[in-house]
Amino acid sequence: MKVLQEIEKFLPDVEKPARYTGGELNMVKKNPEAMDVRFAFCFPDVYEVGMSFLGLSILYHLLNERNDTYVERVFSPWPDMEDAMRAHGVPLFSLETHSTLDEFDIVGFNVSYEMCFSNIVRAMQMADIPPMSADRGEDAPLIIAGGSAIYNPEPIADFFDAIFIGEGEETLNAFVDLLKEKKKYKWSKQTFLEKACAIESVYVPAFYVPEETENGYHLKPINPYAKPTISKAIIRDLDASYFPLKPIVPYLGIVHDRITLEIFRGCTRGCRFCQAGFTYRPIREKKADTLTQQALDIEAATGYDEISLCSLSTSDYSEIAPLIGGLLDNLKDKRVSVSLPSLRLDTVFKDYAQRLDSIRKSGLTFAPEAGSQRMRDIINKNVTEEDLFSTMEQVFSQGYSSVKLYFMIGLPFETYEDLDGIVDLVKGVKAIYGVAGKNNPIKLMLTVSASNFVRKPATPFQWIPQDSIESL
Repeated sequence: MKVLQEIEKFLPDVEKPARYTGGELNMVKKNPEAMDVRFAFCFPDVYEVGMSFLGLSILYHLLNERNDTYVERVFSPWPDMEDAMRAHGVPLFSLETHSTLDEFDIVGFNVSYEMCFSNIVRAMQMADIPPMSADRGEDAPLIIAGGSAIYNPEPIADFFDAIFIGEGEETLNAFVDLLKEKKKYKWSKQTFLEKACAIESVYVPAFYVPEETENGYHLKPINPYAKPTISKAIIRDLDASYFPLKPIVPYLGIVHDRITLEIFRGCTRGCRFCQAGFTYRPIREKKADTLTQQALDIEAATGYDEISLCSLSTSDYSEIAPLIGGLLDNLKDKRVSVSLPSLRLDTVFKDYAQRLDSIRKSGLTFAPEAGSQRMRDIINKNVTEEDLFSTMEQVFSQGYSSVKLYFMIGLPFETYEDLDGIVDLVKGVKAIYGVAGKNNPIKLMLTVSASNFVRKPATPFQWIPQDSIESL
């Protein structure tokens, strides 16, 4: 089927057709027929969300650096597009060449959050691929998965031939190399997966069965090649690791439409609800000079006018001051702003806020998480009300007027007094702006988010039940 010709018949009738056309600036173009391996990178959510995911950009460009491999992107269609595709008999397709998933050797799903689990099944159904790995034959693509939500793979393990635990920059290359060997020597899928077990972090669900012991259930290997314990893959030297310098520039607005610089991975704060804080350890930083050069290269290749520093706690970065100084010194003439998400309230803001005065100001984000000190102590969020208010005073006195505050509700041992504390904190922030920001002609733009607590595996709260919908 010539997919592009088919979808052109109904693209004008769906919302945001640019989600499905491809052809963006910096999109990789190759001859698929000349490739040894074709890899479909599937993000089981809409285009705007998937294109904002830094991991997709890293792995897409990393594997496309190879001369023997072509990685193409696949996203979940919006319901109007899905309905039109089903009505016209169009299967799920890639953006680069509009190929259907059965034309690829590997279909890799990024599993970033639990709400996309059902989209994984839907994607395979739309491609006419049996969702259960046991139902797929030798000619079907290899279906693999990785991502932050895959640290607890068992709810969806039976969908996949192989699962990657941890950071995939190095292990995916080894997997692709092995697939080339499979094609050369015509191995069966069974033989290939047995050999793949030797790759760090690779888990083959078909090679294990659950076994009950006095300490509960664990997975018992039933294949001699299966490892008794799967270790997560870790990039040891983040400063020397691959990072894309010519990322794709979408032709429509996406969630994070800017340059994203990953300054470090890991966190030692130990917030009891935070999966990433535990699973991304240990801390590994990039050098400020490395990051500055990456920002210059990406700006030249994309034209973006905003840089976002990406990490679990940006102000914990040991070279935050020289990094901001280097970015501003090199980019201020181009009016490129620097946004500082994930700031901690117990960090002295004024040390580097003054450097940002020379360019247009972007918004700042802080996460008190809870409204009372009792609740913050329970979740191990070691900030106080005084930290929040003193930081807000510094922020507003520097001329900032746009601030986001993130909270959670439904936390373990929460009371209504804790919820009332959120309201009190927000009122206090507004009052501070009335004093510290009184000379700012711009009205305060205060965004308050209250998300419900979701228990995560590998955290101290993993066994805590979530509140019901009625309670929330």
